[in-house]
Amino acid sequence: MGGAMVTGLAATDDYDVTAIDLDPDALAAVADDADRTTDDIAAAREADIVVLAVKPKAIDAVLDDLDARPDQSLVTIAAGVPRAYVAERTDATVVRIMPNLAAKTGNMAAAATETGITDEVREMLAAVGEFVEIDEDSMDISTAVNGSGPAFVFYLIDAMKQAGIDGGLDPEQAETLAAQTFKGAAETVLDDDRDVSELIDAVCSPNGTTIEGMEVLWDSDADTAVIEAVAAAEARSRELGTQFQDE
Repeated sequence: MGGAMVTGLAATDDYDVTAIDLDPDALAAVADDADRTTDDIAAAREADIVVLAVKPKAIDAVLDDLDARPDQSLVTIAAGVPRAYVAERTDATVVRIMPNLAAKTGNMAAAATETGITDEVREMLAAVGEFVEIDEDSMDISTAVNGSGPAFVFYLIDAMKQAGIDGGLDPEQAETLAAQTFKGAAETVLDDDRDVSELIDAVCSPNGTTIEGMEVLWDSDADTAVIEAVAAAEARSRELGTQFQDE
């Protein structure tokens, strides 16, 4: 997530991005995008916005070393870690977010806690995609829907790609058509006033090809499988946070 944010923000040319990590390989991975890279966490004190993208198990060690200013915004992406847990350990204003890897291409979907968010953070999130402001109680389900969701979509794209290959397309052709179809369908959902069921009906001509395929999906458990995948990811996000609840 951190690397995706670095790449996405750097591409806007509106941000001066410093990447900080103790892992030289992680720094090397974003060296072409970041304005500078360093393993010195003290450099974070110079920024207006600090994005804390770490695994939950590393949160305490990083916060112990982070000497943030009261006028800084600290944006935390640590899965399952409550905003209050971080806020109690820093002088900065803390907002918790859950973005996804599409920040790299400016197509991120993210959720941010209503508490702690500033106009500067709103502008940063809008620079790399779309975001919604939510009550923190909804962060676990957001983590599942938009944080884990890209992997679920990749799975479905791969299934459509394989169907294309089975039908005679070469792999590159099938992948392009499948991926672009998902991209176009998603943009239609965001831009069209009709709901998803109405959009399905708009594509399904009577006795046509689409409705034949939709009959298979309607008769299957495909929707249930997706719902269960999201629920499993949500449960794991909640589980990751339990170790911080009594702090």
